[in-house]
Amino acid sequence: MQTTYPKVMRDFLVYLTAIKGKSKRTREEYEYDLLLFFRFLKAVQQDMDIKLVDQIDISDITIVFIREISLEDMYLFLEYCEEQRRNSAHARARKGATLKSFFNYLKSKRHLIEDNPASELESPKIGKRQPIYMTMEEARVFIDGIKESTHYYRNYCMITFFLNLGIRVTELCKLNLTSIQGDFLTVTGKGDKERTVFLNEACQIALSRYLKKERYAIKDADTNESLFLSQKGTRLTRQRVARIVKEINEQSGLNKTKLTPHKLRHTSATMMYKSGADIRSLQQILGHSSVSTTQIYTHVEDKEIQQVIENNPFNQLI
Repeated sequence: MQTTYPKVMRDFLVYLTAIKGKSKRTREEYEYDLLLFFRFLKAVQQDMDIKLVDQIDISDITIVFIREISLEDMYLFLEYCEEQRRNSAHARARKGATLKSFFNYLKSKRHLIEDNPASELESPKIGKRQPIYMTMEEARVFIDGIKESTHYYRNYCMITFFLNLGIRVTELCKLNLTSIQGDFLTVTGKGDKERTVFLNEACQIALSRYLKKERYAIKDADTNESLFLSQKGTRLTRQRVARIVKEINEQSGLNKTKLTPHKLRHTSATMMYKSGADIRSLQQILGHSSVSTTQIYTHVEDKEIQQVIENNPFNQLI
């Protein structure tokens, strides 16, 4: 049975994509968070069984109901997400961000509420997570594990793009033949923002081989604008690319824990930074809207810290 949402919630979701340029995936996350929030509030206010929260109808929720929501209701909801649904700090922080965005929309854009109860909402404290990445040695093993198969040149080209350009998996899947302009590639990132990245020699060679030896042998390739195609001649999906990365990880014998397309992006960014890339250039290459996001790649390995201390001149005064 399809869920019916309150009009103000539907309007907000449309605003996210049509005006804010949020991706379909981001919109679905906001949708899920608000749906759960309203269901939880109804369950609490009407003394329903909280275990049946996923079945509660919210179609009758009005702006009058929303105006009665308090900051305490939001903290109660986040507590429920932690204790009953076992949400991590990251998941709860996202839900908090959803509530902030929704209530800010109601107050600042629609003027439907006078006071914004989410303005003082604090997010759970999140410890900084070091990005998982491959070393150069591991990357070589991984690349050597690309199996000589029907799609060897396609897979090799995709991995080359991930490791050299640091692009996101959704960005790779969106690439078209027209995205290639000589030595440059136009990448469509989050919020449909476009950026141009340089194709280095490794990328150009891998791309040339894929186009000449494989792509145009695929069904309906001449009439398909997508750069990377499946055997059926359709655009590759995020899920399919993730499976390809998983298969290569296993076939290579590397078996790197939690290796995904996004971890290949981490690997690319980390290696570029370690090779001397400045933070602003890295921000532009990766398509980050804020340099603070890029700064996760400025981490230094423990062994490198140890080497710095070993090289301290005072270490010789013994």
